[in-house]
Amino acid sequence: MANRLYSQPGDRIETTDPVTVNRYRGFTRANHWVTAASLIVLLLSGMALFHPSLFFLTGIFGGGQTTRWLHPFVGILLFFSFLILFLQLWRLNLPKPEDTTWVSHIGEVVKGEEEKLPELGKYNAGQKFIFWAMSALIVVLIVTGVMIWEQYFPDLVSIPVRRWAVLVHSLAAVAIILVFILHVYAAFWTRGTLRAMTRGTVTGGWAWKHHRKWLRELAGRDRRGPAE
Repeated sequence: MANRLYSQPGDRIETTDPVTVNRYRGFTRANHWVTAASLIVLLLSGMALFHPSLFFLTGIFGGGQTTRWLHPFVGILLFFSFLILFLQLWRLNLPKPEDTTWVSHIGEVVKGEEEKLPELGKYNAGQKFIFWAMSALIVVLIVTGVMIWEQYFPDLVSIPVRRWAVLVHSLAAVAIILVFILHVYAAFWTRGTLRAMTRGTVTGGWAWKHHRKWLRELAGRDRRGPAE
C-alpha cells in the first residue's frame, strides 16, 4: 500500500473474525473532540456577546469579562486544532469522479439504498462538503476575529473596516453553526459512524456498505465483479 488513494497511515483491518477496521488513530480522535468542544464553547460565548438578550449565557463562563477574554483565545485553539485535522485529511477530501454520481443519487442516499451508489473511498461527497466548508469558514472567522480583537490589535484596521469585519464574522458564525449541526445530525443518522470517533474502529459491514473502496484498499484487493 505504498500509494494510498483512499486511506491514510493508521487505517488498517484489525481483526477478521469479526471484521473490525481501524478508521481513526487516538490522536486524531482526541484532536477531533478538542475541535468539537471548542466550537461549542465558541457558539455559547459568541451568542452571549452577540445580543443583550443572550447575555445571561455569560454565566456559564463566569461573567461578561471572562467570556469576552475566553472567546478569542478559544477561537485560536479551534484554528490550530482544525489545522492539524486539515493537514491529516485534506488529500482524502479532494473531489473524486464518484462524488458527482453520489450527489446525483442523493435520493438513494437518504433512503439508505447503498447498492445503487458508487463505491467510495474514506469520505463521501457530503463529508467532503462539511470538511471544506469548515476549513473555509474557520479561516474567515480567525481573520475577521483578529480584525475585531481590539484588546490586542486596536489599530490593525480602520473603524469602518472593523464594522464590516463584525458583520462577516457574525455571518460566518451562523454558517459554521449550521454546518456543525449538519455534521452532528449525519453522524447520528448514519448508524455506526459515532463509533469511529469514540472507539476508533468500525465494523467490516459498515465499511463495506459505506466506504467500499477504502475497505478494498486496506484489504489489498482490487475491485471484482458483483458476484464476489
